[in-house]
Amino acid sequence: MKIGFFDHVEMAGKPLPTTFSERIRFVQEADKAGVYCYHVAEHHATPLNSVPVPGVWLGAIAQATKQIKMGPLVYLLPLYSPLRLAEEIAILDNLSGGRFEIGVGRGVSPFELNYHKVDHEKSRDIFFEAYECLMTALTGGDKFSFSGERYQYKDVPTPLRCVQSPTPPVWYASSNTTGSLWAGEHGMNFTTNGPTKRALENLNAFREGFAKRGGKAMKPKAEFKEGLAIGVLRQIVVADTEAEARRIAEPANKHHHANITWLMRLHQDSGLVTRLNVPLAGTYEDARRDGTLIAGTPDIVREEIEKLKHETGINYLISYPFFGQMDFSDAMRSLTLFTREVMPKIRDL
Repeated sequence: MKIGFFDHVEMAGKPLPTTFSERIRFVQEADKAGVYCYHVAEHHATPLNSVPVPGVWLGAIAQATKQIKMGPLVYLLPLYSPLRLAEEIAILDNLSGGRFEIGVGRGVSPFELNYHKVDHEKSRDIFFEAYECLMTALTGGDKFSFSGERYQYKDVPTPLRCVQSPTPPVWYASSNTTGSLWAGEHGMNFTTNGPTKRALENLNAFREGFAKRGGKAMKPKAEFKEGLAIGVLRQIVVADTEAEARRIAEPANKHHHANITWLMRLHQDSGLVTRLNVPLAGTYEDARRDGTLIAGTPDIVREEIEKLKHETGINYLISYPFFGQMDFSDAMRSLTLFTREVMPKIRDL
């Protein structure tokens, strides 16, 4: 099982230059330790995310690292010009020396889409067409054409090409069975989140779609037996004692929960949670109980990851190790314990 890292780069009361420099140092250490991929979210107009333009951020990460793969999880396709995004992807794949991974999605937050004048009710159809157009642009050779309801291009030159031919690997993240099934039908790398029971429903939907496709990955990854990554996201905090892990994780989880519900409270509307039908753990105890947060000593964390692997059959774990208002020194100590005492013992799962 391979290990990736996920990040929102949350706002937590620090000056943004400090947040950015600390996070780059953190990812550099993960790179040295052999973490497989760094995934960053895209959110807008919320303290949950201080890098709402993930391509700019990943350009900096590409230049600061040597071997770790990287990509957005996900680009919100309804907010982009497919042509402009295809050009950005080509730049980032070249900046990283062929380490870029394309994450695509329609956007989970109706508030954020509405700020960009995108109707959330229409966003799935917009996403499907934007995705088709983007892939046409990336795979069309020296020029491409596309004719759809929303996007039309005719013989557009595309001199910028990706290092990875014809495109970098594509990822989809979903917290519902509809999106999970679609991702499987398209042979994408896949990850889900939420309580373990809910995550398993999405994983099963993905596997159903992947089986319909004949079990063939869109762009096979030889490092995964199935040819692609099938993962679950978990907040993970490792410390020398259980008490120390809780000291770090509890306030960080509380701050993260406040950030992830910030727009709902601003609009006095809980529709986001209702639409997804995914409960957001509000306390440390809730998060530990539903499996979305793993915290403890290296042995405890390892045992819980082994249990997660057994229950879900995943081949990829996306750890969310630096979240909320976590102190940099605490995050670095957790990273050290995780990469030195946990990762080597779970890689062969």
